Amino acid sequence: MASGSDRNPIIIGGLPSQVPDFDPEETQEWLDSLDAAVDERGRERARYLMLRLIERAREKRVAVPEMRSTDYVNTIPTRAEPFFPGNEEIERKILNATRWNAAVMVSRAQRPGIGVGGHIATFASSASLYDVGFNHFFRGKDEGDGGDQVFFQGHASPGIYARAFLLDRLSEANLDAFRQEKSKAPHGLSSYPHPRLMPDFWEFPTVSMGLGPIGAIYQARMNRYMHARGIADTSKSHVWAFLGDGEMDEPESLGQLTIAAREGLDNLTFVVNCNLQRLDGPVRGNGKVIQELESVFRGAGWNVIKLIWDRTWDPLLAQDRDGILVNRMNTTPDGQFQTYATESGAYIREHFFGDDQRLRAMVENMTDDQILHLGRGGHDHKKIYAAFKAAVEHKGQPTVILAKTVKGWTLGPNFEGRNATHQMKKLTVDDLKGFRDRLHLPISDKELESGAPPYYHPGRDSEEIQYMHDRRLGLGGYVPTRVVRAKPLALPDDKTYATVKKGSGQQSIATTMAFVRLLKDLMRDKELGKRFVLIAPDEYRTFGMDSFFPSAKIYNPLGQQYESVDRELLLAYKESPTGQMLHDGISEAGCTASLIAAGSAYATHGEPLIPVYVFYSMFGFQRTGDQFWQMSDQLARGFVLGATAGRTTLTGEGLQHADGHSQLLASTNPGCVAYDPAFGFEIAHIVQDGLRRMYGPDSEDVFYYLTVYNEPIQHPAEPSDVDVEGILKGVYRFSEGVSGSIPAQIVASGVAVPWAVEAQKILAEEWNVKADVWSATSWNELRREAVACEEYNLLHPEEEQRVPYVTRKFAGAQGPFVAVSDWMRAVPDQIARWVPGTYQSLGADGFGFADTRGAARRFFHIDAQSIVVGVLTELAREGKVDRSVLKQAIDRYQLLDVSAADPGAAGGDA
Repeated sequence: MASGSDRNPIIIGGLPSQVPDFDPEETQEWLDSLDAAVDERGRERARYLMLRLIERAREKRVAVPEMRSTDYVNTIPTRAEPFFPGNEEIERKILNATRWNAAVMVSRAQRPGIGVGGHIATFASSASLYDVGFNHFFRGKDEGDGGDQVFFQGHASPGIYARAFLLDRLSEANLDAFRQEKSKAPHGLSSYPHPRLMPDFWEFPTVSMGLGPIGAIYQARMNRYMHARGIADTSKSHVWAFLGDGEMDEPESLGQLTIAAREGLDNLTFVVNCNLQRLDGPVRGNGKVIQELESVFRGAGWNVIKLIWDRTWDPLLAQDRDGILVNRMNTTPDGQFQTYATESGAYIREHFFGDDQRLRAMVENMTDDQILHLGRGGHDHKKIYAAFKAAVEHKGQPTVILAKTVKGWTLGPNFEGRNATHQMKKLTVDDLKGFRDRLHLPISDKELESGAPPYYHPGRDSEEIQYMHDRRLGLGGYVPTRVVRAKPLALPDDKTYATVKKGSGQQSIATTMAFVRLLKDLMRDKELGKRFVLIAPDEYRTFGMDSFFPSAKIYNPLGQQYESVDRELLLAYKESPTGQMLHDGISEAGCTASLIAAGSAYATHGEPLIPVYVFYSMFGFQRTGDQFWQMSDQLARGFVLGATAGRTTLTGEGLQHADGHSQLLASTNPGCVAYDPAFGFEIAHIVQDGLRRMYGPDSEDVFYYLTVYNEPIQHPAEPSDVDVEGILKGVYRFSEGVSGSIPAQIVASGVAVPWAVEAQKILAEEWNVKADVWSATSWNELRREAVACEEYNLLHPEEEQRVPYVTRKFAGAQGPFVAVSDWMRAVPDQIARWVPGTYQSLGADGFGFADTRGAARRFFHIDAQSIVVGVLTELAREGKVDRSVLKQAIDRYQLLDVSAADPGAAGGDA
């Protein structure tokens, strides 16, 4: 980790405009020297001298203004390039074989009767970048640590498979099963990097563009966090993220660059494959995306390395005394460079060099073919090596390498630089012949003309394959590889949960606070406590978690270099280089990226972490749902707390904060186990079971989502005969009706359970209805189990038919079922078809609004009085009460008058 002296200062650059000149004579001498350079040698020479002075000033750690953009040439000059330690000839042969197999694999996947597609052009442009990384930089896991973490660009997966094939990590059967994961099982290969689908191969899912960059930033930060806290030695781990220039349009790609610079994450390198094309057109046709990205990254505090031209340009640039060539490079837009990639050498001579005699003279001794092959730096192994080496050796800043390439490079004129290249998946016989010739592969015309094109392997004993194995052996093993070395955690016994199970007595607390109290007890565990990673987007105090500040402290690699304004308070804000709490600012996307990095540490570094991410529930699955999907794909584990849940519970905040649907969104994620608990003892059993399932001996690749509320209630003590199975499976009878003669059932979840209990009392006292109250801790899990039963029954008609848990649980319960929650009706409606009886749901459908809790619940008709009318309505439908009582009840409780409802407890605070 970089020391404080290697870090950027808080103020980066800046001219001393208000500082008096104490030596005007010396100042004038410098100004006169500049004037003389301009007058005698010209502006270009003076500009060069100024740039060298700025470079030297930075070497001497003199703060000077940052230049947001530099010339459109390589950052590393030829004279500064290091010795290339590899064998270029062998590496070129390896790369040619990889290129061929990647393209052939995708082309064969388009064979008649299959047609599953694939992408060729992305890897074709970035192949050299990956090859240098594989041969010289990417560390494997064989040394027992986490190695390097490499976020591969999703659309480049064919190339990664093709290389694995040469190394005998994949077979020809695997390549032929690309994108046929079920029909060709067990040989199938996933379309993109998907750890859940290939858990021994891929580590990081990246194809949902924008999530790779932010994931890499927070992975690098998590590496530092784990090292600082003594959980794992990550000092050798480097994080690489391979990205597309079009991908940088995504807000997640650039939105968190500053945290990487602020924390000096020099263990992080972005490699942006700048082929100047998005999926279906140019990235910045009228502009220059490399220059734009350079400005963005420099402004964010990153070290920028531009890799634009290959070695064939070196002699021309050496001749450029007037700067005319550099000026032409600076002023040519990307759209034109894309055109040059598709045109002839004669066209380039005429249009790039032709209108200036000095430029034309530079290439007068070059043939059109030589001009045509003036290449881009992202295809030059030696220059890529120089850029990568400079990146890993740079201290104090993260580095971005902006590498210029050609999309579809080497695939032939029908592919290279074409706007439609991304969608082109099949090579014709002529394309294949041209491709083969360009790669110098020993494949005959007959092989290409007689069916599916063959894969190429130079032989297991060939020097190319031995070279590949030797390089990976020297770098610590094969990449990508996902390894799970973590051992099960020793989990705390029942005593840890005893306090929460006792209830809150006469004190009223929200379920959020009940969870926090339990978390505090869990963090006292000597073995488990240090592994908790607390994450919140700015509002720890909102969730009552400021109580952790004095002991756990907030992680900051620089510590706390100021006196906190609340330092006199017992729960003062405290930062520490070894802090346990991640305070990621007002960024749910950043918090979720931290969650994923922490939740997958058991695999990435072999050390389990237990992330606990607490946030306003409205800003979870709705705002960062794609990342929760990424979390499932990455097989990450942990607890996700949707606090201030419910559409009517945080009513003071209005529409944007009124969550009535996150449980429904959570149900769409197969890796998410979602609960809506009502009381502290339910939370205790759910968390205990979650720790067992995620971190015990038979660990599962799931994460837990708990919706908790900000409404204070008195929590009952755990019943002596508590139905633990029911709590965990999704429903149990919380309160059995004790009076009344007409049976009915009320099924409620979360904050609605107390309303149901109140309705139970009213029904008994005023309407002679004996209603049982059931706590539905998880509508989602009930549905998931029922669907699994139906699927089994569908496929096993001759076996004993399975009965869903919810059906069995409600068997024998008399009367209609009325479900109620602070969610939209679609949440409890998930179980309707398996309930053995008349079923009706009440819910908060529609937008939320600002008002009292009581008014909001009366408006949505989910309060206790509305539940009473709901039960009576269903009883009337069954003929068990007279319909005339319905109007009586509506009038008695003034259900049509929102203002008549008891406003309840204050509704605006968390």
